[in-house]
Amino acid sequence: MAKQSEGKHSDIIRGLKAAGKNQIPLGDDHRFGRMFPDLDAAKFGKSAAQQGRNLEKLADAMVSGFDKPKDGPDAEESGIPSLYTYLGQFIDHDLTFDPEASFQKQKDPNATEDFRTAAFDLDNVYGRGPGDQPYMYDPDGLSFTLGSPITGGHVKAHDLQRNPAGRALIGDPRNDENSIVSQLQGLFLQFHNRALHEHSKRGKPDFEDIQNFVRRHYQYIVINDFLPRIVNAQVLNAFKKKGMYDPAKVTLFNNVKYPFMPVEFSVAGYRLGHSMVRPGYRLNDVVLVPIFPLPPKEQPGFGEGLLGFKPMNADWAIDWGRFIDIDVRPYGSMKDADDGKLNVDNMRRLQFAYRIDTALVDPLRHLPPTVASKPSSLALRNLLRGAEFGLPSGQAVAAALQVPVLKDKDILIGQGVDEPKPRLRDIVSVAGPVFKGNCPLWTYILAEAMHYQKKERIPVNGRKIVTTPQLGPVGGRIVATVFLGLMFADPYSYLSQNPSWKPSGAKPYTLKDFVRFAIGQR
Repeated sequence: MAKQSEGKHSDIIRGLKAAGKNQIPLGDDHRFGRMFPDLDAAKFGKSAAQQGRNLEKLADAMVSGFDKPKDGPDAEESGIPSLYTYLGQFIDHDLTFDPEASFQKQKDPNATEDFRTAAFDLDNVYGRGPGDQPYMYDPDGLSFTLGSPITGGHVKAHDLQRNPAGRALIGDPRNDENSIVSQLQGLFLQFHNRALHEHSKRGKPDFEDIQNFVRRHYQYIVINDFLPRIVNAQVLNAFKKKGMYDPAKVTLFNNVKYPFMPVEFSVAGYRLGHSMVRPGYRLNDVVLVPIFPLPPKEQPGFGEGLLGFKPMNADWAIDWGRFIDIDVRPYGSMKDADDGKLNVDNMRRLQFAYRIDTALVDPLRHLPPTVASKPSSLALRNLLRGAEFGLPSGQAVAAALQVPVLKDKDILIGQGVDEPKPRLRDIVSVAGPVFKGNCPLWTYILAEAMHYQKKERIPVNGRKIVTTPQLGPVGGRIVATVFLGLMFADPYSYLSQNPSWKPSGAKPYTLKDFVRFAIGQR
């Protein structure tokens, strides 16, 4: 049974079997390509050393000042609950295998390899199925095996199943790289097991049916909940006809036999989530933790960070109401948060993702050696990677898409907050004349989002309207094209089989409904 289900998604290989205008004919196993193959690579210096120095200057400006984790509202918060940051990371792991080892050797997207299916098929959850990876499943061959109990949240929770070395036995090891995405992976396992239990009430369950049930709910959330939260509505409406997404309007994959993963998406467009990361998170009533461990002199009282690839701290179970609006939480007090005063409402509030802007939190300036080094700055790593892979400038992509091109004075670097009004400087003023009309694509996409803002009522007591930047015509078009293109290219996705399908129950169905079902609240 499992083998049949796996075959459905492995029949269409994310490869370059048949080359087209956008693809690079490299053989069956090379599955990356370019969305804009005719655009020249952007250069930021006459030599590699000069380019590196210029990008380092820009990267330094793209990291905000030091801020420790704290309870309470924050001027950088958007109206997007913080679990969506990590759903974005989870989606990335579903679509792609990290090809960094090959990239480091070749520095060439034409030589990258990705042996995963480019489909929203949850291969990062199901792996190769109970037939090939039985150790991930219970003896019944239907349900997932969960790990040790963990406490601290308000529901029964478990760590992921682990081997004696402490490594998680899951479909994609990267889904254990931090404590939040690890527990999100656990939610998907719980959702599957709950679906299996409910289907068992109506007769003998079929693994393939349960798998498809979970996939469809996940795909629906990706397209109808996650995508509209991060991409401006006007951009998404351009892909629709009579209110429905139209495959004829998704032009990326229309001249190739098999879809591929564009480097403009993987190296620039979909790195929006880095700007959404908070300095730290409150997991439950007891635990407030930074995203990465920092020296005690910099963060008194904060030692251990959210680093993964090890057994979960037994007290670190997430209270999901702090990450997603499964219940109504207080907003808390900005004044108390700024003054460092203890406020129970602040401690129990729903936390929100940081805004999509040209500022990353300070902990991302110094990634731990176990995560990355040389350079350890995430912003610099993103900029260098874009240059190494020959990405075009943001202005060149905007012109190719025939959308408004941002002027240099409108490419602002820093936190896109409302109050206190930030003194933002444009990219040329910050980093030098080499960036005049020549902005790295990743930076351009983040700067563009600061001009496409949505006023959103956040789901808390005393509902509050919060400014939420969203991806605009360049970033939104790249991300939406890939999401919709891959969904329509998969003949087994809900958009291909029945685009009008909707989950039963809650309307609209969103991530919070998925979480509620997984933890047994509905």
